[in-house]
Amino acid sequence: AALSCRRYVAGGQCKSAAKLEGKVVIITGANTGIGKETARDLARRGKVIVACRDIAKAEAAASEIRAETGNQQVIVKKLDLADTKSIWEFAEKFLAEEKELHILINNAGVMLCPYSKTADGFEMHLGVNHLGHFLLTFLLLERLKQSAPARIVNVSSLAHHGGRIRFHDLHGEKSYNRGLAYCHSKLANVLFTRELARRLQGTKVTANALHPGSVHSELVRHSFVMTWLWKIFSFFLKTPWEGAQTSIYCAVAEELDSVTGQYFSDCQPAYVSPRGRDDETAKKLWSVSCELLGIQWD
Repeated sequence: AALSCRRYVAGGQCKSAAKLEGKVVIITGANTGIGKETARDLARRGKVIVACRDIAKAEAAASEIRAETGNQQVIVKKLDLADTKSIWEFAEKFLAEEKELHILINNAGVMLCPYSKTADGFEMHLGVNHLGHFLLTFLLLERLKQSAPARIVNVSSLAHHGGRIRFHDLHGEKSYNRGLAYCHSKLANVLFTRELARRLQGTKVTANALHPGSVHSELVRHSFVMTWLWKIFSFFLKTPWEGAQTSIYCAVAEELDSVTGQYFSDCQPAYVSPRGRDDETAKKLWSVSCELLGIQWD
C-alpha cells in the first residue's frame, strides 16, 4: 500500500524522448528544486540557459548538470525578477547573443514571503511570480515568434484556486496575507497564460500553464511551520524530479505541438478554477500589468 500511495504521489511522467538539437531553452530560477531538475532533463536534449538571481548557486547547479549530461551548453545568466532593470538587461544581452529561442520556461517563484516589495515597488509575490515573467516574456516574444514553432511554459499552481485578482489592492497595502498573496500570483499566471495564448493564435508560439504538484523544495523556506510540516509529510510530497515532469512535458511533448492556453497537472489537462477562466479579468490584468511595467503590448 505504501508503494502504491507513493506512486500516486509521484504522478505523471514525461515519456517524450524529443531531442532539442540546435534549440535554445531559457529556464528562470533553475538553480534549485523543480527548475534545476527541468534544466537537468532538458540539458540532455539541447542548449539550456539558466537564468537566476544567485549566480554562485546557479554556477554550482550548472556545472553539476554539465558534468552529468556531458552537455557544455548549459549557460548561466544573471536575472533578478524582483528588479525590472535586471530583466531588461538580461533580455538585451540574450537578444544580442542568441539568434533563436524555442522554449521559455517561466519557473522561478517566491512563496510565503513576509510583506516586502520589489525594486519597483510591487508586492513581492505579484512582482516576481507574475509581473517579472510578464515583462520577460514581452521582451523575448519577437525572438520566440521568429524561431517558431516555439513554446512558453508558465509554472503556476493548484494554489490558483484560492486566488483572486484584487485590482483595488494589487500590492497588498490595505491587507496582506502571505499565503493568499501566493495564491493571487499563481492565479495571475493562469490568466496571463490564457490571454497570451489568445493573442498568439496563428503565430506557432504556444503558451501553457501547469501545476507541478506539491513538491519537496526550498519554496517554503520563509515559513517555519510549512518547513516543519513539509518534513513530516515528505512521504506525501513529490521529489523535485517528479515535480519537474509536467514542466518537461509541456516543454517537449510532441502531442502538444499545437496545444495552447491549457493548464496541466501530472502531464495531463487539469481543472482550472472559474476565476482562472474569466476572460474579462484576464484582459484587465493584462492592461494593468502593462501600465505598471510602463510597456505597450498590443
